[in-house]
Amino acid sequence: MGRMSELDMVLREFHAAAKALIGACDSLRNFYSQAAESPVPDGAELPVPRPKPITLEAVRAVLAEKSRNGHTAKVRALLEKYGATKLSEIDPAKYAALLAEAEVLGNG
Repeated sequence: MGRMSELDMVLREFHAAAKALIGACDSLRNFYSQAAESPVPDGAELPVPRPKPITLEAVRAVLAEKSRNGHTAKVRALLEKYGATKLSEIDPAKYAALLAEAEVLGNG
């Protein structure tokens, strides 16, 4: 292959690479221009996804598992700590704290 053929081949490769870069730039420009068309208004915040509320059934399942594993007395004490003799008497707003404490029963 002569020097001119090699030079021609290298220039063609540069040209192909340049086309690929231009295509990538155009794709990025389109992506960001679409995002700019629907910006979040000043002072507005993006919505924060709220965690799903903890259900009675979820807490009951954990407490039942702990009880089956021999921690019945600790489960009862935990219920009493939250002012109840049975799970259905506990305020659902306290489920997360109760669940967090119940999950560590028997781990220490």
